[in-house]
Amino acid sequence: MSFFEVEDPVFSTFVLGNAPLKKLGTGFDWVEGPVWFGDHDCLLFSDIPNNRIMRWSPSAGVSVFREPSNFSNGHTRDGQGRLVSCEHGTRRVSRTEHDGTITVIADSYQGKRLNSPNDVIVASDGAIWFSDPHYGISTDYEGFRAEQELPCNVYRVDPLSGEICAVLTDFNCPNGLAFSPDETRLYVADTGRMFSDDPRHIRVFNVDAGWGLSGGGVFHSIEPGSADGMRVDVAGNLWSSAADGVHCIAPDGRRLGKILVPETVSNVCFGGRNGHRLFITATTSIYSVSLAIRGHTRGRH
Repeated sequence: MSFFEVEDPVFSTFVLGNAPLKKLGTGFDWVEGPVWFGDHDCLLFSDIPNNRIMRWSPSAGVSVFREPSNFSNGHTRDGQGRLVSCEHGTRRVSRTEHDGTITVIADSYQGKRLNSPNDVIVASDGAIWFSDPHYGISTDYEGFRAEQELPCNVYRVDPLSGEICAVLTDFNCPNGLAFSPDETRLYVADTGRMFSDDPRHIRVFNVDAGWGLSGGGVFHSIEPGSADGMRVDVAGNLWSSAADGVHCIAPDGRRLGKILVPETVSNVCFGGRNGHRLFITATTSIYSVSLAIRGHTRGRH
């Protein structure tokens, strides 16, 4: 059985016909936020409804990394290799220091509590960018139902002052975030408000030298399903979650092909020995597949 669906010949150069889609673990409720720790040869990911962060390694398989996790969702690493996490339960973005202590990066804006930070990326200057939709406070399933105090924005945390700035304020519910390899483009998934018929698509913004944003037109609309988490490879292609697997989208917005996964995909990340292994979180399970192209990473991974 082929797990790949080629729509453009170039996609054939990204995939390996003899590389299987592997199920690494299952039995979770809703997995998210994969992040690769190459220096520890392990993957961390969130099992959000069960309030825990899990670890997978080739030698030990699946184990619990942190429980409780404050209903953590998205994760990334900063330039110093520290874990940066979005927490639904505490409505904050946190950083795990090398000694295991937790530093709060952001939990409010202009005197009001954040909603439920969802996805996070760290730019080359050390600034932390995160999305803040309302999914974690809309029900008790992925956190705690609570009153929404702020619009669903995208924020940037200055690396020197720690000042929090709302940089994108015209989204229904911003979700996954990704920079192009040269950081001249920012991709943001809008997955819409819960229980609504909002448009669901990926938008793209131009990023200037001072980290200002312009543009914001629709880059691509995932079908079937909608975009959630996403990552870019070294050539600037976007690998996005979808209802039927992972879609590979060229920098011009064309879908090149798919990795077919038997569960709805929530997020992806690159990792493994040379950054050519794609790890996939999909509803109740985690998967991986080796590719013929590497993911683009910053800092220590």
